Amino acid sequence: MLGRANRGERQPNAWGRTPHAIARREKESEAYLRKRLRWSRKTPLLSCGIGCALAMLFVAVPGASAQPRQSGARTAAPRRTDCGQGVKIQLSSPLASQGSLLLVELRSVNPLADVKGEWNEREVPFWQEKGPAAARVSMARALLGVDLEKPAGKYEFKLAGEAQNGQKVSCVMTVTVKAGRFATENLKVEPQFVEPNPEQLARADEERKKLRAIFDTVTPERLWKGRFRVPLDGVTMGGNFGRRRILNGQPGSPHGGVDFPAVTGTPVHAAQSGRVALAEELYFSGNTVVVDHGLGIYTFYGHLSEISVKVGDAVEAGAVLGKVGATGRVTGPHLHWGLTVERARVNALDIVKLLGSN
Repeated sequence: MLGRANRGERQPNAWGRTPHAIARREKESEAYLRKRLRWSRKTPLLSCGIGCALAMLFVAVPGASAQPRQSGARTAAPRRTDCGQGVKIQLSSPLASQGSLLLVELRSVNPLADVKGEWNEREVPFWQEKGPAAARVSMARALLGVDLEKPAGKYEFKLAGEAQNGQKVSCVMTVTVKAGRFATENLKVEPQFVEPNPEQLARADEERKKLRAIFDTVTPERLWKGRFRVPLDGVTMGGNFGRRRILNGQPGSPHGGVDFPAVTGTPVHAAQSGRVALAEELYFSGNTVVVDHGLGIYTFYGHLSEISVKVGDAVEAGAVLGKVGATGRVTGPHLHWGLTVERARVNALDIVKLLGSN
């Protein structure tokens, strides 16, 4: 127990933080936070600990520069551009913040041939969607991931295709990336949590390479259909995404996933259908499952107490992948849920928001 249930918990967790203090900082009542996230009195609000920060240190995108403090994107209306030849594209927002996800929607009076998008110097795959019957248009969609450490600035999304009459169609949209607003914590921890021994470092490095190879592979087919969901039943919110930690004076990697504190043994469900790309114990994230949803979209499930699938398994949306645990480098049981889109580490809750109603 963290404290007396009848008076609320005031005893600090492993990081010297209390649920009351966290609730006060977030301008929410402690009871409200626990109700919304279904945290029990036996589960610390901050349970990810060092492991999540260190794990993402080893899977960070090469060449990305860290931002010391980040501000979230403002709410903005979708941006539309007329590309000519009866082709229009819409971006869910002209503004984005580090670690966010954008939805691109392409509408054409006539189907386009060989549609290609480009973002982050990588090809963006589109998938076909059924357009409104009354509109009588062909519709396709794509996702643009803004990596957690992508420098703030203006970037271009490029679209190219060919109309049925053979004429080329092209568009360029400018996306403004703002610095995200992520908290920074200064923590004093045991040295082994910051400085693994050579054998541990070698293992972690091999696992980092393995994960990068997986995330760099783009399955050309869309393996999902329908809504994306949060992996835990009855939960709609999570925390810690993008949080920076300074460990014993050394800057740590930003936290690349969303944490859901839960009781050990709670079933963890696939956010959508796909194919299991990894199912094994990793040094930092413990028992881990990675699901490939196709088109460069991967979801990551870490710190499981047990794994219920194996590599190559085709899983349906909602299938049980394993159970919540505290394996790897953690301070308490929770699910670490990550999302990678075309190698960009983004807030997994964004895909639920953007593709949770289709």
